[in-house]
Amino acid sequence: MQIIESNREQIEEQALIFSAFADHTRLKLVKILCRQRHPDALCVNALARLLGVTQPAISQHLRVLKAIGLVKAERRGYHIHYFINRAALEHCRELASMAMSTMVPVNEE
Repeated sequence: MQIIESNREQIEEQALIFSAFADHTRLKLVKILCRQRHPDALCVNALARLLGVTQPAISQHLRVLKAIGLVKAERRGYHIHYFINRAALEHCRELASMAMSTMVPVNEE
């Protein structure tokens, strides 16, 4: 019974990740932030300019990515700068890989 519960929790976590990546703007944000290194983190204004979307839209997308732990924020003066949580990114990769694996049991209800 413990294995089934563990699988359910894993599937729920995978669903959260896939849901966060379901929006093309969020995918673009992740790609941009992955190219940055921690000292070179970007603020909402810079991200909005790069993606050609409004600052409020970027803030909402960052909120979703922060909720799954993929993005971290750091205050620098008046601005908050955002960067990828590399450990969380690796965890997302592992979960996505497991979700695509043919060895995952299908008969859970």
